[in-house]
Amino acid sequence: MKSKPQVLAWLTCDGVHIDPGSGKHTILGVFSNIRAREFPVTHPRMIWFLTISDVPAGKHMIRITLGLDPMNMNPLIEREFESAGPLQRINLINEINNLNFDEPGDYSIVIEVDDEPLLATSITVSN
Repeated sequence: MKSKPQVLAWLTCDGVHIDPGSGKHTILGVFSNIRAREFPVTHPRMIWFLTISDVPAGKHMIRITLGLDPMNMNPLIEREFESAGPLQRINLINEINNLNFDEPGDYSIVIEVDDEPLLATSITVSN
């Protein structure tokens, strides 16, 4: 039976530092909402940090989409990654620059691996 990838961690943050000696990840500035004085607004930079496991060995494709309307999502990230096998914990650091929000609301975020939805979450943008 083929295992389905599992989400172990999902964080929105300002940055991720990887220690060159130990390989440990330090997560900087975790946040779950964005406040703006006026709209549209552009958020200059954020990181979507994702840890997954149970990914079969080989190459895989991750897609992350965002939108106010879950039926009309905009693709933000589409990239390949590799897994050594289902026991490996894979940390994916996804940098998002100059993300535009036209209006306040709860923006849906959907994460897929190989066209299979893994996680649906949201980020609140308010004034």
